Amino acid sequence: MRVTVLMENTAPEGLLCEHGLSLMIEHGGRSILLDAGSSAALLDNAARLGVDLSRVDAAVLSHGHYDHSGGFCAFFQRNPSAPLYLREEAAQPSYVLRGDARKYLGVPQELLSHGARLHYVTARTELFPGVWLLPHNTPGLESRGERVHMYRQTGSVLTPDDFAHEQSLVFVTTSGLILFSSCSHAGADTVTEEAMAAFPGLPVRAFLGGFHLMGASGAASLGVPPEEAAALGRRLLELGIGEIWTGHCTGTPAFELLRPVLGERLHALSTGSVVEL
Repeated sequence: MRVTVLMENTAPEGLLCEHGLSLMIEHGGRSILLDAGSSAALLDNAARLGVDLSRVDAAVLSHGHYDHSGGFCAFFQRNPSAPLYLREEAAQPSYVLRGDARKYLGVPQELLSHGARLHYVTARTELFPGVWLLPHNTPGLESRGERVHMYRQTGSVLTPDDFAHEQSLVFVTTSGLILFSSCSHAGADTVTEEAMAAFPGLPVRAFLGGFHLMGASGAASLGVPPEEAAALGRRLLELGIGEIWTGHCTGTPAFELLRPVLGERLHALSTGSVVEL
């Protein structure tokens, strides 16, 4: 498997960055685009990195937020056929609410007009042999949404987000599970436990994605108490994950707290990074 980071919050000179995430995953003779960042900028990075988006076989939206869905309309112009798999709930508006202030977090309305390209997922789904989309099945996740001030709108009603619009992408390989969870709103440990329960007896060879530990609205500050970030690291260690690549909503302060806990199995993602598994 080869994973190329087309967009992330950080980038070396010569590549673009934004608050968002987009990964090109090549495995078993197929190419999957996981998320598309906040804008069309991933097209520029793909060209500079020699990634041909026209050859993508399928695209996946990890969850219904703008910083993962904003570039898909531009991707559709580059690729005329690849379907985009997303949860039904990803079409519902979502917001951050703080007092009287409301910020829209959801997908661009333009994206929802591409009906023929959108394949709505309602359950655990096998995209290709050994490649699965896994929704949450852990109860009580709305408490996590309320804690981070995230709400989802159903009709005219706003309720704490239970992240039903979120899904993990799981590859079942001979060396174990390779788990992609772009923001892990349910908790990176919860996501890992769900994958291990779905595929019992298989270890998690690698975890790639964000941990949602940075400050509100993508602020560079730590968004949780330091002891909570360290505790998450210890829990991931207990779960036996072989290697971890993280970035985007994890944030640098949290990464530095996780480093002494997870040691050499922890790696940072950045635009242009290439991970070979």
